[in-house]
Amino acid sequence: MSTRAGFVALIGEPNAGKSTLLNRMVGAKVSIVTHKVQTTRARIRGVAVEGDVQLVFVDTPGLFKPRRRLDRAMVAAAWGGAADADVVVLMIEAHRGITEGVERILENLGDVTKGRKVALAINKIDRVQSPVLLALTKDMNDRFPFDETYMISAEKGHGTDTLRSWLASQMPEGPWLYPEDQIADLPLRMIAAEITREKLTLRLHQELPYQLTVETENWEERADGSARIDQLIYVMRDGHKGIVLGHKGETIKSVGAAARAELEEFLGRRVHLFLQIKVRPNWLEEAERYSEMGLNFKDGN
Repeated sequence: MSTRAGFVALIGEPNAGKSTLLNRMVGAKVSIVTHKVQTTRARIRGVAVEGDVQLVFVDTPGLFKPRRRLDRAMVAAAWGGAADADVVVLMIEAHRGITEGVERILENLGDVTKGRKVALAINKIDRVQSPVLLALTKDMNDRFPFDETYMISAEKGHGTDTLRSWLASQMPEGPWLYPEDQIADLPLRMIAAEITREKLTLRLHQELPYQLTVETENWEERADGSARIDQLIYVMRDGHKGIVLGHKGETIKSVGAAARAELEEFLGRRVHLFLQIKVRPNWLEEAERYSEMGLNFKDGN
């Protein structure tokens, strides 16, 4: 029996549901899912198996109008993910329709995806009536020659199996790219940092989610099978440090507890998590921080 394997790039505006779809396809949580836009910073690869086919999903940062170096590096990573893939899936939200951002993506899509199959996935279909959905499908296909269109709910799982079957049928013949039991190619240290960053983002709401980053500084395997994980939370100002700490350290404690619980579930063993906050006013301009996030510092120029 011949095997197939290939890459699928999920692209779209921030918050279109790409991370949710990736997690649905893989069957595990490998990408940050929050209600904040621009939460996926690195191109996270999740690996799914469909029969004798291995699908490697690249969850790219959302495509938006970049303003800062970090934004520009994220957008470059997103288009890079699309250019490197065997198949590209453009995700849009049913209830938002064709926004300015979607228009901008459509303008560049042809140049980036030359010679590749491109599917349209209209997500969150439960939020609109059928006539609206059909009109949106026609409008999108009038603007770009999509190979296939799928109406899905990434959160509830509607239509995602059909999309996955089609994606599997499009993959080139070849050996599998990752071991059978691997679900993501991100180092565990980065997954651990992403989990903590997600908990910070959820807890702090609008206060400073884009002004901080998390790095796993040390990972120690212990004799009893548990792991000790030391992480640094970088913030830009002293005032931010106080926000992350919270009153009597309550915020950092609850973030640490939530992150530890999820890490234990993910790793299937006990975790001792230690968080430390450091003020680094210029972390957004440090090349090292970008490589930790899987981004190219030079793309931010």
